[in-house]
Amino acid sequence: MVTNEDVYKELRQVYDPEIPVNIVDLGLVYEVQLETTGVCNVTMTLTSQACPEARTIPEVMKRRINALPGITGTQINIVWDPPWTPHRISPEGKAQLGWPDENEDDE
Repeated sequence: MVTNEDVYKELRQVYDPEIPVNIVDLGLVYEVQLETTGVCNVTMTLTSQACPEARTIPEVMKRRINALPGITGTQINIVWDPPWTPHRISPEGKAQLGWPDENEDDE
């Protein structure tokens, strides 16, 4: 049976071509819900409403999720509230970008 972590693992293989960080660590994926029918619902956002990859990213996501055993379909719901900001990037994503971790103590 597919778990949310299986879905997140697949989504960590999806990138915004303009940013070298996967969409999970970039903070674009807000929620993953798996229904007993095998349908996967993903709530997400994009870095901006004018994102040139607004069609491509969800299609790649669907392909990866639909390849998981037991998944019967995927629904991607793009929302703009709450809006994406760089504060949503995970510590791993910030490290990939070479940004300092705000949680580290200054020495």
